[in-house]
Amino acid sequence: MRIGELAAQAGISRDTARFYERTGLLTARRLPNGYRDFPPEAVPWLRYVRTAQALGFSLAEIARTGEELSAAPDAAERLSELFREKIALIDARMADLAALRAELAERAGTGCPLAPA
Repeated sequence: MRIGELAAQAGISRDTARFYERTGLLTARRLPNGYRDFPPEAVPWLRYVRTAQALGFSLAEIARTGEELSAAPDAAERLSELFREKIALIDARMADLAALRAELAERAGTGCPLAPA
């Protein structure tokens, strides 16, 4: 399918499809006239990419895990493990942010907020 049809079916822009192709997340063969020809399985893959992005995964993580999952017989369990890992990372970031907030709150309103505590 051509890029316009792919973009419409996947709910992305043509520019996004081109970007994903440049970064290696998406591949197309070139027709003799130079047009891109995407396989039908590109649509569900792009929906997966967009969902994974919405869940906080970077494009690099998506590319890496997409390859892992496509070859894994236990893809659902592996995906659940990736979610658990992402949750642990978010929890660690939240703890770091809470500590930073407490530090800022402690310094706010002091005579010299940048002096060592």
